[in-house]
Amino acid sequence: MKNIVILISGRGSNMEAIVRAAIPGSRIAAVMSNRPDAAGLGFAASHGIATAVVDHKAFPDRASFDTELARVIDSHAPDLVVLAGFMRVLTADFVRHYEGRLLNIHPSLLPSFPGLHTHQRALEAGVRVHGTTVHFVTAELDCGPIVVQAVVPVQEGDDESALAARVLVQEHRIYPQAVRWFVEDRLTITGPNHVRVAAEQAGPTGWTVPPVEA
Repeated sequence: MKNIVILISGRGSNMEAIVRAAIPGSRIAAVMSNRPDAAGLGFAASHGIATAVVDHKAFPDRASFDTELARVIDSHAPDLVVLAGFMRVLTADFVRHYEGRLLNIHPSLLPSFPGLHTHQRALEAGVRVHGTTVHFVTAELDCGPIVVQAVVPVQEGDDESALAARVLVQEHRIYPQAVRWFVEDRLTITGPNHVRVAAEQAGPTGWTVPPVEA
């Protein structure tokens, strides 16, 4: 049984998707937030999951916040830490502490559009496809080894809100899949930018690489 700690800053819809997936062999040990008003904490509590708040505003600098955050996370003995809309840039020491067991989801097809405002930037760039990426976290922002991506076509007349909504649907598909692969010990980081998925299925030409399994 692998313990999972999920970090959120707001609603935590990707956290909800992972909880609802009820991945065999896993246990959501805790859901934590840097904001006491994060709506996702209520969802977690209603599902019998332990919650905690480490408010970044209570700390004088990023390093001291990360130190306390790691202490609280480690009290749950996590095998995996999942960032699900956790809107804090983490220090290199924090990332190293969870190396190989820290996942994030980013709303773009990395390495394109790292950082914020990804949907608007994609529209401004005139790309024909956009999407989302699950990756292992490294000290360099949004640059870790990629586990899985899902592609969303940019449609005529799209605005930021419409494109974001379609991308979010795909986030809710691929994040639980990536967590499942981790729990099943099927993910191996084979280089600075590469992840191998054991027994990966070679599906037909499509939008998700590797394909999401039924």
